[in-house]
Amino acid sequence: MNFQDQFHISNLIRNHISKGSPRQALLLYKGIHRKGVFFSGWVPLLLKACACVPSIVLGKLLHSESIKFGIHSDVMVRTSLINMYSKCGRIVSACKVFDEMPERNVATWNAMIGGYMWNDDTFSATRLFGEIMGSGNEVTWIEMMKGYGKRKETDKARDLFERMPLELKSVKAWAVMLGGYVSNRETEAARMFFEEIPEKNSFVWSLMISGYFRVGDVDEAIGVFNRVKVRDLVIWNSLITGYTQNGYADGAIDAFRKMQGEGFEPDAVTVSSVLSACAQSGRLDVGREVHSLINFKGIELNEFVSNALIDMYAKCGDLENATSVFESVSLRSVACWNSMISCLAIHGKGREALEMFRTMERLDAKPDEITFLAALTACVHGGFLVEGLKIFLEMKNKDVKPNVKHFGCLIHLLGLSGKLKEAYGLVREMPVKPNDTVLGSLLGACKVHMDTEMAEQVMKIIETAGSITKGDSENHLVLISNLYAHAEKWQTAETLRVEMEKRGLQKSTGLSSLVLT
Repeated sequence: MNFQDQFHISNLIRNHISKGSPRQALLLYKGIHRKGVFFSGWVPLLLKACACVPSIVLGKLLHSESIKFGIHSDVMVRTSLINMYSKCGRIVSACKVFDEMPERNVATWNAMIGGYMWNDDTFSATRLFGEIMGSGNEVTWIEMMKGYGKRKETDKARDLFERMPLELKSVKAWAVMLGGYVSNRETEAARMFFEEIPEKNSFVWSLMISGYFRVGDVDEAIGVFNRVKVRDLVIWNSLITGYTQNGYADGAIDAFRKMQGEGFEPDAVTVSSVLSACAQSGRLDVGREVHSLINFKGIELNEFVSNALIDMYAKCGDLENATSVFESVSLRSVACWNSMISCLAIHGKGREALEMFRTMERLDAKPDEITFLAALTACVHGGFLVEGLKIFLEMKNKDVKPNVKHFGCLIHLLGLSGKLKEAYGLVREMPVKPNDTVLGSLLGACKVHMDTEMAEQVMKIIETAGSITKGDSENHLVLISNLYAHAEKWQTAETLRVEMEKRGLQKSTGLSSLVLT
């Protein structure tokens, strides 16, 4: 391999990482590595990709190869190893690399300080910070501030910021402190600090916009956006993403149109957010348009874009295109598998969803709580009781803790299968408090199987739950009233209807939406 080829591959790896696709960078390396090709200049970049994923297995392999090819003593390689081990939670290994280094630069010290803070060892980080403080740089202070922000100790981060030498207080330092407030939802503190920032770049503006969106204050977020005199793609992305995350799908799509009107080219962040908005609002027409734009502009199908495409097509009822996108993804993340399993489940393809779940396991992709929820949902849609029970038990073996949604699926499945006593027993014994969805599904199963006695027991739990909303209570009373009517217990049904009238309750009106294109 000549120098030009090495340089080209280095750029490809670097681009994958900068675009948020570290897995693609590692996949590229694996393909080259199988051909017996190795270039020492790739190692720091690949270690950075391992830190981003994180991938301790490949990180260790690269460590071994750096020793094998005699580049282990290089300061940049060892600094990258410290960062990789730290981000993978192997702080002891990171410390060992640091201690064995005969020569260190300030980047090495910063990596070790950042590693300690990342792994919540503030004592060791503070000790190193004290040793290097005289010869440290801006990043040295920032690593400490970021660590305190991660630990929700913004007061300590602010104290460091105030002590930071004036010549080191760049826009980045101000942004890191602001980011600490934003990530911890300290909106008022963020607002006051934001107004103090002497020089605001697009990243600072977008942080404040995102901060308001994060706490659901859409009006304030729009107010900050409107104050920006010169907008760039980062600013527009913060607005579009914020709209989507707060359920303002139409607002996100409108903002996307205005952004295009101002001549900005979308990136992976833009299209992922717009596709999510399309999924929320059922705008298949806009979703297809965005997909065409992705292909035309050559926007990389990273895991976020591909997942957004699958999710959009699934929720808009286009199973064929959802499957096509899934099959085109060469490196599938857990999120990608989750999107496709969920897609099959909600389209009534329960058996196919479970087959995909088992395929995922065979390929050593580790399922998470979302995967198990999608698989249990498939069991509910297909009525697969035995398989559902088996999958639920598997969660314990895979160290995945079930939440109320997982219990809800199992209770729903037991109820639909006529196992009302077992479902009721699970409601009484589950370690988390049952929510309205869980109790409502069990009540619905009682109606299906005409079991008024069990329905009365469920209603007692609902009435004492204390967290059921007025609208949910209305629907439950209507449902149980109808159950008594179907069971020809007319007097009880009429008594319930009179009680509903006294409370001024009535069944919530259903709504439908129609998009004209």
